[in-house]
Amino acid sequence: MRIQLWTYNYDPEPTGIGPVSKTLAEGLLDRGHEVLVVAAHPHYPTPAWGKRLRPYRERRNGVLVLRLPLWIGRETARERYRQELSFMLSTALVSPLLPQTDVVVSASPSFPALLPAIAFVRARGIPWVVWLHDILPDGASATGLVDEGPILSSARWLERTAYARANRIVVLSNAFTTNLVGKGVPASKVRLIYDPATRRPGAEPVPPAKKDLRILSMGNIGFSQGLAPLVDAFENDARMELLGARLIVTGTGMAADDVTSVLRSGRVEMHGVVTDGALEQELQAARIALVSQKYEGAEFNIPSKLMNFMAYGLPILAAVNPQGEVARIVRHANAGWVVDSSDPGSFPDKLAELADAPGEVDERAADASRYAHNHFTPEAFAGAFDDQLTRIFE
Repeated sequence: MRIQLWTYNYDPEPTGIGPVSKTLAEGLLDRGHEVLVVAAHPHYPTPAWGKRLRPYRERRNGVLVLRLPLWIGRETARERYRQELSFMLSTALVSPLLPQTDVVVSASPSFPALLPAIAFVRARGIPWVVWLHDILPDGASATGLVDEGPILSSARWLERTAYARANRIVVLSNAFTTNLVGKGVPASKVRLIYDPATRRPGAEPVPPAKKDLRILSMGNIGFSQGLAPLVDAFENDARMELLGARLIVTGTGMAADDVTSVLRSGRVEMHGVVTDGALEQELQAARIALVSQKYEGAEFNIPSKLMNFMAYGLPILAAVNPQGEVARIVRHANAGWVVDSSDPGSFPDKLAELADAPGEVDERAADASRYAHNHFTPEAFAGAFDDQLTRIFE
């Protein structure tokens, strides 16, 4: 098939949707399809690649990528709106010039870019797959990024229109399926495909000392992670100093300053965006991985870091909604422990328990690695997507 993947984020962006989109495009290419990626100029999590004022083409690992200009800015809500709308405009302007294709896959976010995709597939009379990484209207509302009003009303209209027009909606969480079906989307349209692990250990991990409580958090530090209260509880717990616990935080985001503001000791290290080599070292050195998620109402995303941590054999301490999808995966895989993110003190409490249970930590680490090998490989991910694309034409 000729497949176009429209995605806000793509390689060389090191975290978030970029590596997952790269894995999909390369996986479909390896399976014999012709793939064109329509992506924004790289910009996430920081604008480390400068800017380009015109579209340009490049090949990355054999995949043809059409890059579109972007008005980059994420420091304020207004800048984020502007950045998203600039990608929507770039996509709308270039879409009439795109080559023929058999199917379009649109990754969301970018949420506004669903609008030109709707117009494109309608004009060309071709199937459309929406690939949901966030249920953005719900997420924006829950985190306070968007208040009730005209903007949110418009977003909900676009959401309904996209779901109605899409031939398939690929989600990465059972909670997403429940959310969409509750909004009237036919269950027959929705398919669950978990994101893959996009990193693989570069070498055999060196087992840490049994009393080494080195915890790693990585990736986006946004409002939905709710990381600041957990770090505050960690800093305020005297047991963490006695246990020699260290919390390493890599990455950045809109809530990074909130986390920095609660630091009071050297027990928490904020490294910001790190190189691939430095991240590899942190993944190899960590004893436990922290996956955090604030919840208010519907669950509207699932962090891809979960799959990467498990691929590295890191047991997960999930500070999340105990009834949510992250908690379900961790429990089903026996890959770690779940604490309620609405009770930040439960985070250091669990760490204190685990300091006296090195055998349990080792057991959960082995189970995490095994589950990732069976469920989160790039090959299985591309195969599942390929199967759904093929079924559209049956």
